[in-house]
Formats: sequence, C-alpha cells, structure tokens
Amino acid sequence: MITVRQENPLKNVYILLMCSTESGSEECEMTVEEYMALPYTRLIQEINDESGHYYYGCILELDGCQSTADTIDSLMDSLNEAMEGYLEIKVEMNLPIPMPLQDDGYSGRFVVRLPKSLHKKLSIEASNEGVSLNQWVCHKLAL
Repeated sequence: MITVRQENPLKNVYILLMCSTESGSEECEMTVEEYMALPYTRLIQEINDESGHYYYGCILELDGCQSTADTIDSLMDSLNEAMEGYLEIKVEMNLPIPMPLQDDGYSGRFVVRLPKSLHKKLSIEASNEGVSLNQWVCHKLAL
C-alpha cells in the first residue's frame, strides 16, 4: 500500500511515498522512469528575435529544466532528454523532486481589481475586436 501526502498546489509539491512492507512502513523511492511518466506541465513558446526563429520549452514544476530547438518535435525530444538528466541527478543525489501540479485547485475563475481607465481601455479593445471583455482579457493574458 502507498500513502501519499500532498501540499498546496500553488507551492512546489513534494510527495512522500510510504510503502507497507512486512516489517512496517518505510519510505519508497521512485525511479526516473516513474517520474518521467508523471503529467508534468510543459510550457512551449515560439520565439522570433535577433538570433532567429526557434522554440523554447520548460518543465514548469522542475526549476531550470528547459531547452530550445528549431521545431516543436525536436523541442519535445530535447525537453524530455533535459528532464531525464534533471531527474537522474536529483534521484542520484537523493534530492527532493517536485511533483506535477494538480488541476484540482483551479476553478478557471479569479477576480482582478484594476484601474477604471484600464477597464475602459480593455472594454474598447474588446469591442473593436468584436469579442467579449472576458475573451479579450484571456487573449491578452495568454500572450
């Protein structure tokens, strides 16, 4: 039997695995392959700057685990390779590894207070684009 302890989804989440054995409970170790199979959040951004066109990606929960590539397919490959190397070092050195963030704590809604002038500006922009204020703000936040 495995017991899981999880903390606030907005913080780095660490998981404590306790395995039941014949002699009682003891801490379990996950393998790199088991971590690789977890649903970590991959953020991908298309970049066009003075160095050219490329894609940047990172694993949101694994600080510093990132990569770049010319295509999305090659980015996914190099990001998985970076993730595997990151996890191998963490496991080898017995360092804590954050677990994937869960979607359970998010409703898809939050309230934002903003100046009246910004509210007016965003409403006008939304109207000019022919979309709702909510759709326009979602679009702006996604940029």
